Amino acid sequence: MTKLAPAIAVLAGALSLGGCATKDFVREQVATVSQRVDALEAKLQTTDSTAQSAMAQAQAASTQAQNNSQRLDQLNARVDGIEQRMAERKRPRN
Repeated sequence: MTKLAPAIAVLAGALSLGGCATKDFVREQVATVSQRVDALEAKLQTTDSTAQSAMAQAQAASTQAQNNSQRLDQLNARVDGIEQRMAERKRPRN
């Protein structure tokens, strides 16, 4: 037990002297972290806004592409009809 007493005294002294941070130190550290978080939130909002804008543009382009595809299908049907009539007129009549 006598050998443990000095070790316990050293351990108690180390814990009591170096274990606590001052309020000012904690406030400074929290302020620094808070500023970083605020900056990241601003960047996140900007990125989110850009992504939403890009999504809206992509959806509009998709809708336009579908409309164009439907229009091409209609035009192809008309061209096919015209080609058939032209082929019928070119056939010799017996």
